[in-house]
Amino acid sequence: MNRLKLAASLLALTIAAPALAQVQPVGATAPTAQGGANGVVLLRDPTDPKKSVIAASAELAGLEFYGLDGQRIASVPGGEVEAVDAREDGARAILAVLDSQSGGLRLFARDYASGQVSALNAKPLALGYSGEGLCLHRSARDGALYAFAMGRDGQLDQWLLYPTESGQMDGRVVRRLRLSSEAKFCVADDATGALYVAQQAVGIWRYDADPEAEPVPTIVDINRLGHIAGEVGGLAIVDGGAGANYLVAANTDAGDFNVYDRSAGDKFLGSFKAGAIENPSALFGLRAPVGASLPAGALLIADDRKQGAHSQILSWADIAASLKLPTGVDAPATPKSKVALVHATMETVPVDHDGDAADDPAIWVHPTDPSKSAIIGTDKKGGLAVYDLSGQRLQFLPDGKMNNVDLRGGFKLSGKTVTLIAASDRTHKSIALYTIDPQTRLLSNVADGVQPTNLSDPYGLCMYQDRKGGTFVFVGDPDGLVRQWKLIATPAGKVKAQAVRDMRFDTQTEGCVADDQTGALYVAEEDVALWRLGADAKAGSAKTAVARIADNPALKDDLEGIGLYAQAGGKGFLVVSSQGNNTYAVFRREGDNAYVGSFAVTADGSKTIDGISETDGLDVTSAPLGAGLEGGAFVAQDGRNISPPEHQNFKLVPWSVIAEKLKL
Repeated sequence: MNRLKLAASLLALTIAAPALAQVQPVGATAPTAQGGANGVVLLRDPTDPKKSVIAASAELAGLEFYGLDGQRIASVPGGEVEAVDAREDGARAILAVLDSQSGGLRLFARDYASGQVSALNAKPLALGYSGEGLCLHRSARDGALYAFAMGRDGQLDQWLLYPTESGQMDGRVVRRLRLSSEAKFCVADDATGALYVAQQAVGIWRYDADPEAEPVPTIVDINRLGHIAGEVGGLAIVDGGAGANYLVAANTDAGDFNVYDRSAGDKFLGSFKAGAIENPSALFGLRAPVGASLPAGALLIADDRKQGAHSQILSWADIAASLKLPTGVDAPATPKSKVALVHATMETVPVDHDGDAADDPAIWVHPTDPSKSAIIGTDKKGGLAVYDLSGQRLQFLPDGKMNNVDLRGGFKLSGKTVTLIAASDRTHKSIALYTIDPQTRLLSNVADGVQPTNLSDPYGLCMYQDRKGGTFVFVGDPDGLVRQWKLIATPAGKVKAQAVRDMRFDTQTEGCVADDQTGALYVAEEDVALWRLGADAKAGSAKTAVARIADNPALKDDLEGIGLYAQAGGKGFLVVSSQGNNTYAVFRREGDNAYVGSFAVTADGSKTIDGISETDGLDVTSAPLGAGLEGGAFVAQDGRNISPPEHQNFKLVPWSVIAEKLKL
């Protein structure tokens, strides 16, 4: 009896369920000349939308072009084209296709005015696996063009595509993601940097399209347990601005199309059916008028039917009306980033240990030959390294898990004036102490035995030298305690540390820097603020907030490394790692430390040096370091050394480039 009641209830629900809206196509392309319909894109002519064309993959027939009336107007034969995507590039469109015959990516340019299509590949871009699909992404932050290529076994590679001196385009892999099973369709939103991937047997994932971002996906919808009946197919974005920004997905097994609200965390809004489509494949969305029949843009659906494969053209205005959705505005503008963009010109060899190993650098300036200056960097899984300015490693000391490092010159030891290097040693919970030989640029341990910190975990570290010549070191632990020691030379030529002050913060600190001329100490409380205190041992614990994360949109926790670019007359700049958004905030050294702007270090395709992300430690110097570095340099730890994927390292940017971009 209970089973009968349950069956009756289910039947009642089925009967009561409203029928899905049926949206009829306003046009269709001619069938492909040979092969299926797996990819489609609309190339909207920015000067005359009526002259826009549709580009579609036609497998063995290559890449085909159609007018808005659906008639074939041109084709590019060769290979076996499985997928296509495009981005506007001034007076032309750049197209990327997946050629399964050559096993790689092919690049083309189509001139809007003449309709001429030209090949752009500077060299073959081989995937190294059986490719299934691709999509393009144009970064709103730096304008870089990326291609995401997907494979039969769950591969998901991100390629940086960049112009060559000859006017062609080259590419290289900058990030490798991995899915548990096949994915064939993806779409990226240039405005927000969101990447959506349709993993056929699982559902829809959302990633951050920035190659330097954390590669952690968010599930948007899931097969059978969500609003997807079985396999998920093509994806499209139709962006009408705030409140009208949508993701469309082919709900393949159900034979309909799901719409999600991208302005509300990809909330499911409803579904619709589209004409007599037999086998929906790729989708393409555009929210901009394209002629009288497409006043609010279009949704293209590749129908990969066995006979007469082609693409259907639907009006987005019709789809929105069927679901009672606002269409929004035409082609909403993408806000320009206020972050200045620079490239690294040098990177060190990777550290020996994998995972989160490299942490903090310190720049040592050679006393007579600036070109022989060096970078001292920590490997918090094993020791301390010294690199020359070309990035080659000169020395590695496996003395313990060194977290942060700093240095000061002018220290008197055994009748000589030396540069003293201090590092926080987490293995021995101590302060490691070294000097550097200017001739060899090698470090020597000068600690008077183990110098214990009595901290739970010695973490952040920086040094300070007062006007009387006293040299100090600050070390913090994850509990918010920062302890200050005075460094004292012994008659035996060693150095010992004497505790002189404790300062407490509410939460964890790490990055810190002291200004020897002004006597200021700057400490980054990671999730809260950048603080200014007195560096003198008798200054107490009074502190002033230079910048709070909650009050400055340019800052995103964690706040990590801090560097001081000191100039004459008390002028200069503080540089702080804003780890949460992979940028570096710059504040004035003088006055109330006013915020002046932020910069990011992005990939340079031609030099094969990737950007810098998730930075822990950094250092900066105003001292000239030789040719190309006459204005000093900025050095930072790269938390994701992604191109090629290697262990973490340190990267260098000439300060003159940063100063020019920020108009300092």
